[in-house]
Amino acid sequence: MRRTMLKAKIQKAVVTEADLDYEGSLGLDENLMSAADMIQFEKIHVYNVTNGERFSTYLIKETAGSGKVAIYGAAAHKAGPGDQLIIVSFVQLEVNEIEFFMPKIVILDGQNRIKTIS
Repeated sequence: MRRTMLKAKIQKAVVTEADLDYEGSLGLDENLMSAADMIQFEKIHVYNVTNGERFSTYLIKETAGSGKVAIYGAAAHKAGPGDQLIIVSFVQLEVNEIEFFMPKIVILDGQNRIKTIS
């Protein structure tokens, strides 16, 4: 049996820009992606702490060190600049793998800089 488990979470990400005319996705600073063990085109779920919206999309890389968290396409109706987000990804694990697996939890400082990683 396989179970879907939390793989990674980035908490307190602040949206830096939104663009309705872009062809959908969430752009994220490459350093933040790496810290959370997330990769380009990976499916993610986004929880908007500011307005309660929730949606899923995929990641695209933004310049490392830029602090960029960009909402593109239709998702720009669900989040805008200044909104605080939680970004999560999941993994399918066999039951015997679960005991040894720990998700990456990345907490940001409100300016999209890494505060802690666990």
